[in-house]
Amino acid sequence: MFSKNKFLITALLFISAFSFSQNTSEPFMNHVRFGGTFNLGFGNNYTTIGLSPSAIYDFNNQFSAGVSFSYLYSKGKYYPVFGEQFEASTSMLGGSLIALYNPFNAFQLSAEFEQMNVNYKDDRFPESSEWIPAIYLGLAYNTGNIAFGMRYNVLFYSNNRSIYSSAFTPVFRVYF
Repeated sequence: MFSKNKFLITALLFISAFSFSQNTSEPFMNHVRFGGTFNLGFGNNYTTIGLSPSAIYDFNNQFSAGVSFSYLYSKGKYYPVFGEQFEASTSMLGGSLIALYNPFNAFQLSAEFEQMNVNYKDDRFPESSEWIPAIYLGLAYNTGNIAFGMRYNVLFYSNNRSIYSSAFTPVFRVYF
């Protein structure tokens, strides 16, 4: 059976191959843009730090595709209603393939396949590690180098595993 992940990867490769077949006299690097996101969060006994650099190739004014590398670390002390206080940390490392389509100037559609290795440490249990996949479909407002909007993880309810607490997550992309 052909899985959703294999379908998305195959579709991205097909579109990429089709787009590369177009004749262009410009150097490859003239179409590459770099960017990404940086996360930093502090709370009462809680810290989160994240870095996600990425690169995309602009095939034309409407279609871009690329890759992203992600690392996220969080650590906190938790105070459950019943039981003793405990400390936990999570380290996530992974990457994604992303496709962006701009049918209009200010409107951006996105499809992204992400695979993250989540390593969880907790005072109460042995250390655990697992791979968590996600397929995001998104809609964003695009203002040139910056896009912001919302994306939806289509695998959120089917596998009940996600690095986020909701199927919907905000999108903020910057590329130069």
